[in-house]
Amino acid sequence: MAKGDVLRAQGRSEEAIPEYETVLASNPNDAHALHVLADCKLLTGSIEEVIPLEEQAIRLSPCDPLIGWLYLRIGHAHLLQSRIGEAIRWLERGRRAIPKLPFVHLLLASACALKGETERAAVELAEARRLHGGDRYLSIGHVRAFRGGYWGAAPKTRALFDATYLAGLRKAGMPEE
Repeated sequence: MAKGDVLRAQGRSEEAIPEYETVLASNPNDAHALHVLADCKLLTGSIEEVIPLEEQAIRLSPCDPLIGWLYLRIGHAHLLQSRIGEAIRWLERGRRAIPKLPFVHLLLASACALKGETERAAVELAEARRLHGGDRYLSIGHVRAFRGGYWGAAPKTRALFDATYLAGLRKAGMPEE
């Protein structure tokens, strides 16, 4: 697990996957390993594998104090796959569980804007900015600059990031620079 965590922290998700799979081979009920494996799958472009992994983690640990992160990751995967209604449903669950996390508000702003709910998107964007307090969410350029957009992500994931997440933020009113 520690080796997978180090590789993941270094942006080497592809190399972390077998480490987490080894953990799960010895303990298939490790909800945390399922969650971080799902994160790696998202970053390496295997987005269709993210939701089943997170759903299994939720079944194994429904009262996990980090449950909001699992909801967020499911919503995030739905957003990248342009399943906007499902994305909003899961991101709202994530927001209820971790309301002080700016990123969940940012994802929700993007999804709402893509659905055409621009007023709601603007409210979520403002909340993300208020909670963060810095300049990371002031523009698309700032979002991209943070760890290179999707730090260590495969080209497929980066393309989906641009086509959904950033497109939604533009519609929510986030300027380019």
